[in-house]
Amino acid sequence: MLPDFRVRQRDYLLEISRALTQELDLDKLLGRILDISVEMLAGHAGLIALQTETGRWRLRVSQGLPSPFLRFLGPLFADIKRADLDAEDFGLSEVNRVLTELIHSASMGMLNGVGLPLVARNTVVGVIYIFRNYPSVFSVDDRNLLSSFASQAAIAVQNAQLYTQISREKQRISALLDSAADGILILSPDNRIEHANPAFARMVQQKVKDIQGAMHSDVIRWNTKPSGMTLEQAVAGGWPLTSYAHLYIEGDLRRDADTTPLPVGITYAPLLSPEGTLVNTIATVRDITRFRQADELKSTFISIISHELKTPVALIKGYVSTLRREDASWDRSVVADSLEVIEEEADRLASLIENLLDASRLQAGGMKLTLGDVYLPDLAKRVAKRLQSQTSRHKIEVEFPPDFPVVQANDNRLEQVLFNLVSNAIKYAPEGSICIRGRLKADDVVVCVSDEGPGIDVQDVPFVFDRFYRAPEMVRNTKGAGLGLYLSRAIVEAHGGRIWINPDYEKGAQICFSLPRKMDRG
Repeated sequence: MLPDFRVRQRDYLLEISRALTQELDLDKLLGRILDISVEMLAGHAGLIALQTETGRWRLRVSQGLPSPFLRFLGPLFADIKRADLDAEDFGLSEVNRVLTELIHSASMGMLNGVGLPLVARNTVVGVIYIFRNYPSVFSVDDRNLLSSFASQAAIAVQNAQLYTQISREKQRISALLDSAADGILILSPDNRIEHANPAFARMVQQKVKDIQGAMHSDVIRWNTKPSGMTLEQAVAGGWPLTSYAHLYIEGDLRRDADTTPLPVGITYAPLLSPEGTLVNTIATVRDITRFRQADELKSTFISIISHELKTPVALIKGYVSTLRREDASWDRSVVADSLEVIEEEADRLASLIENLLDASRLQAGGMKLTLGDVYLPDLAKRVAKRLQSQTSRHKIEVEFPPDFPVVQANDNRLEQVLFNLVSNAIKYAPEGSICIRGRLKADDVVVCVSDEGPGIDVQDVPFVFDRFYRAPEMVRNTKGAGLGLYLSRAIVEAHGGRIWINPDYEKGAQICFSLPRKMDRG
């Protein structure tokens, strides 16, 4: 028959063994280890201190010790650094020395203590220190009893620490995945979706819980044939052969039946085991709508500019070639008319180039203005006179109230705005009256340019101030690069104003802009 203390020792060891395999909550585990240690050695109090990741010591749990004593111990442990002490015990001897001297001094030699290390896999992870409230030394049996399960307790502590560390890393990775702007899928070897982040769920307009567990082919559905090999086709062909065998595909991702397909680019990266077995496939899904819009804008730009450059260059070349013919003698009137056409087309080229440069400056960082006093009625009359000479089918009128104020603005830039608006009216209205009209508001002045043409289609209204935009029905019949209204908006907004299309004007088209009466020069 085993003595009672042997039975208790066996039971304690079994409990520590169970904790080693079952309990992964570090604080609960430390508390139970300390309870057993104090009870086994008939102690009065105890504590457990652990090594931190930075090499310092930290008091984690205690039993039977008053709060003032614990507050005093905290800074002492924090000052014991691994690097400052013997590398073999990582400061353990210093911990024991501090505790022994402290308890001996505080109790005037009446209390005794023993500390044993928690060593797991040849690493000191912490220390158990037990106090007795009666003056006697800890025997060799006491120490053997405590050390008999200290290594198991240490392994349990280290396992709990590793579990906590893994949980923390998992949380960090999940946070990174969930905060990513691109959609991310983690696929199993059979292409089943194990994880989908919120960004991808938003892309396909589904809930994360409905995506996870589904097959890749049931979620990634292409509206039309994509450019590149699909994941299923690649896998059927033996992909992946190496961990560097990334797969990329572009296409329009089908979503809800009532939703426009989403242009995406998907990169598949394999995660292989050391033996070369596929563990997971990581799919990164990027919304390429903006890239596609940029490509379309580039194509539009090339098309428009090619057309707009080709016409004046062809006219200039044609008239110059004609005038240079040595087998003909031209009247002065013919020469004058030809030179006038050449000059007009050269001006048109210069205007196009200047508009392109302005658009480039806007893209580079906005438009800077030099302000001065501008009287808009005079500016409007100047523009009207200049453009009236270019049309006989329109009558350009200017109407401003007599008390119209002077505004702080850039004269040349506002002239460019009015020139663009009146030129558009001449271009798109076959004939009739064009009016530049001004009116006053409490804090702003408003200028409107109206014509008697067909007006602006409601579907085009949201886009007319976009760069290179031209109404589809006007492209075939009128010249232009689609920059005039884009630059006009930029100039007006640089003045602190706004520009808009009047939706209530029914006689044709009316575009208005406002400017503050007083502009902040800062």
